[in-house]
Amino acid sequence: MATNKNIITAVNADERKALALRSGDTVRVWQKIKERDKTRLQAFEGLVLSRKHGTEAGGTFTVRKVMDGVGVEKIFPLYSPIIDRIEVLRRSKVRRAKLYFVREKAAKEIRRQMRRMITIEPAQVAETKAIEAEAAQTAAHNEAQS
Repeated sequence: MATNKNIITAVNADERKALALRSGDTVRVWQKIKERDKTRLQAFEGLVLSRKHGTEAGGTFTVRKVMDGVGVEKIFPLYSPIIDRIEVLRRSKVRRAKLYFVREKAAKEIRRQMRRMITIEPAQVAETKAIEAEAAQTAAHNEAQS
């Protein structure tokens, strides 16, 4: 017995299926956020680390971005009605299906930058403050005389 089911959803499933997201893509995900009685759109732009469960109903994708030096990852359901639209901004050629190694790579880069920064001893800080204060006094004295 064949039944003809009309599926009504808030999401255009064919459009999302045809999107062909994959690891290495840079995407902008527009998410609907409800605040009291208003709904607004907020963009989350980042690198797609993984795509799980393909184009089936439970399919998800993970997006990572760095905000203020902190890595933020979000897992979005592919067919969620909360997602307004997904824009693929850039495609990268990658040789892995899951790019989880990017997490450690980013941490290593930050550690490398921290090593390059010059460490200032507490005694040096006191000396530089004293020099700055002396320079400010002489500048004020010179201004008062002219």
